[in-house]
Amino acid sequence: MKFKLGLLVAASVSVAAVVATAGASGGVPTWLTIPVTVTLALAVTQLLASGMTSPLRQMTVAAARMARGDHSTRITDTSRDEIGELARAFNRMAADLEQVDRQRRDLIANVSHELRTPLTAMCALLENLADGVSEPDPATLRSALAQAERLSALVADLLDLSRVDAGAVPLHLEPVEMRALLESAADEFQYGERDVEIAVTVEPADLTVDADPARLRQLVANLVDNATRHSPARGTVSIRATAADEGWLLEVADEGPGVEPGSRERAFERFGTLTETEGGGGTGLGLAIARWVTDLHGGTIRFVDPEPGRSGARVRAALPTTPDRGPAPAPKETPVPETSAPAPLPKPPPASAPPLPSMTDSLFGGFWPDRGVPGRPRLLTWAVGVGVLAGIALPFHDLGLGTFLVLMAAGLLLFAASPKRRRPFTIACAVLCTALAATALFRDAEWIVILCLMAGGAIATMALTDARNVPSFVVSAISWPVAGLRGIPWLGRTMRMLTGTGHGIAVVRTVLWSVLGLTIFAFLFMSADALFAEWFSGLVPDLGSPDFAVRIFVAIAVGGIALAGTYLALNPPEVDAVRWDSRPVAKRFEWLVPVLVVDAVFAAFLVAQAAAIFGGRDYFERTTGLTYAEYVHEGFGQLTVATVLTLFVVWAASRKASRETVADRTWLRVALGLLCVMTLLVVASALNRMALYQEAYGFTQLRLLVDVFEGWLGLLVLATLAAGWRLRGRWLPRFGLISGAVLLLGIAAINPDAWIADHNLDRYETTGKVDWYFLSQLSDDAVPTLASRLEGQQNCALTTDRREPATWLEWNLGRSRAESLGLETSVPLDYEEVCPGQTAD
Repeated sequence: MKFKLGLLVAASVSVAAVVATAGASGGVPTWLTIPVTVTLALAVTQLLASGMTSPLRQMTVAAARMARGDHSTRITDTSRDEIGELARAFNRMAADLEQVDRQRRDLIANVSHELRTPLTAMCALLENLADGVSEPDPATLRSALAQAERLSALVADLLDLSRVDAGAVPLHLEPVEMRALLESAADEFQYGERDVEIAVTVEPADLTVDADPARLRQLVANLVDNATRHSPARGTVSIRATAADEGWLLEVADEGPGVEPGSRERAFERFGTLTETEGGGGTGLGLAIARWVTDLHGGTIRFVDPEPGRSGARVRAALPTTPDRGPAPAPKETPVPETSAPAPLPKPPPASAPPLPSMTDSLFGGFWPDRGVPGRPRLLTWAVGVGVLAGIALPFHDLGLGTFLVLMAAGLLLFAASPKRRRPFTIACAVLCTALAATALFRDAEWIVILCLMAGGAIATMALTDARNVPSFVVSAISWPVAGLRGIPWLGRTMRMLTGTGHGIAVVRTVLWSVLGLTIFAFLFMSADALFAEWFSGLVPDLGSPDFAVRIFVAIAVGGIALAGTYLALNPPEVDAVRWDSRPVAKRFEWLVPVLVVDAVFAAFLVAQAAAIFGGRDYFERTTGLTYAEYVHEGFGQLTVATVLTLFVVWAASRKASRETVADRTWLRVALGLLCVMTLLVVASALNRMALYQEAYGFTQLRLLVDVFEGWLGLLVLATLAAGWRLRGRWLPRFGLISGAVLLLGIAAINPDAWIADHNLDRYETTGKVDWYFLSQLSDDAVPTLASRLEGQQNCALTTDRREPATWLEWNLGRSRAESLGLETSVPLDYEEVCPGQTAD
């Protein structure tokens, strides 16, 4: 095992080194090289370690089956390491347990079968005595005593039978007069319920053989019992013993339906009971015991055709006159055909075999069970196609039509894989994600497009996992990357369906040999023939080019993300099972006092705000020593943090507060409601400060985004206030996430770069101040606005260094509108000299 683990580590490190070297030589960014390298190294580790740990996982399944009584499972023990030795020891233990269990069941079945005949006869005799049908004369009592003695003898005999599998059973040979034995056996059935006549024939009349009388009587009794059971009412069962050339023959014939030739051999198997149409019935042990007795005496037994002109079953046992005294062989165990009737005490059928546990089950089993999700080759092929499309459309292209196509292909894959796709909430999330992805088609401003795509990913994760609260949101965000590891068993099942083989190593070996053969022979033929080299170069990309390396890394990364998302959709984790402690505190003051303290601090802050407003700027600057602009700039960030913390305080207090009494609910509404109202005033103060700051220093993307973020926090406070009044807030987490995504869509809808340019130009017209360099760095979305409002000063804000789309994959509406203007401008060397009002905001 140490040697194998060393090879495993060496292989993983080698793969990581090769991939990292290829990425570095191809100019792949580090942020893309590292995750792809780690993922491929983990994949190699999982693939190689799966075979090493497979016997251990098989033992887990086998142990569970053995606990249910199924000892037939065996472990693959081909390896020569410590795990292989353990597997072989496990197989030996399972075989021993299976043999012991089989002997126990056979013993119970044999005993129950053999005791039935004498017990039936004794019960009939005693019933006749009790009802006065028979007199308790010495002959009748001796018959009853004989049945009781036979029961005692049968118990000893069946114990011998149970020891057949464990060792040899000796024979106690003595001369046996066949007529006396057969007539005695026939008399045992006269008190039974079967209306059958038994005829005994012995030729010659004084036929005497060397045999074990107890075993021989057991043979005759089983054959006669079988024959009388299948004979019609008032039928005749014939027992014939005749001398033969090398021994003697015992035949028992009935007038029943007989046994089909194809079923005759199976009738002597243990539990090989025939169906009623085949002349069977009973437990299927009588004839098996009869075969064992004949084998014990060195003879044979079989069904033969009935005599001419007669019907029914005819059993013939050929026995030697003087049997060998050696040990008898164990009864033959032959497979029972599927048409056989069940045994009287069958082994309980094993429950449906659980799937072989994977190496990830112990890590994620409780929180994220595998549930045996079947393989889906179409989804795997779809995910690979998404990766290939991403490798073609994303590298060396700006966000645009190609990005939208990749997102739509991935989104449709997740939607098709999710079993929750018919739910209205899932459909609504899919529509919202499509709208967020469409921003790449309409806006050139990468900052808003990337934010929309991130929000779309969060919405998609929430829809796939059906998350409903903040803890489940956190778990859902983690579950997507973790799905790449958790979904390895499902990927293995999919690969087995796709390749038709269960050996992942064989698939990898086949791929490696194929690639090696292609490389060697293609190189030889390319060096030998120029035409072949030209053709091959046209079909196969330049594997050594940096562009190809980047595309491969992007394809693997995006394809892996899509594949992990597919498994997340097929088998989402139980995110709602993750819960934080929500038990209310014992005393009301434990939560109420901290909330009231926070309320007091908010009240003091609002009083200070009122003093600043009504006292005027002179009073403020004289009191604090700060200018009003410095005051506005310093306070906005703190107010935003205070708003976020207020939401956390409301959430924590609502979980810890008791709601049992009216007073509890009233205090909860008043204390938290007052805090929410004062928080809304803080939000209004923060927005006012940002408005003053933008008037003084201009408008930027970050300031616009922060302004919208503060407004979103105010919306959450309003929603919290509404939920707190009804004391029901399960809808709040989803509302917060969806409303945030909708606000991002709103920002994208107003064309934020054009909006920022328009407001900066308004400020320029009012104050004569503007940052021309900042305006020149805005995306193509702002070009139409700048071109329409700047006359004679277009060189200050519009530059010719804007790259035109190389292919149709980069097309979007913002760039298309900018290109349609056909502006030709130059970059000014000095903004302060050429452009009036230049100021760095």
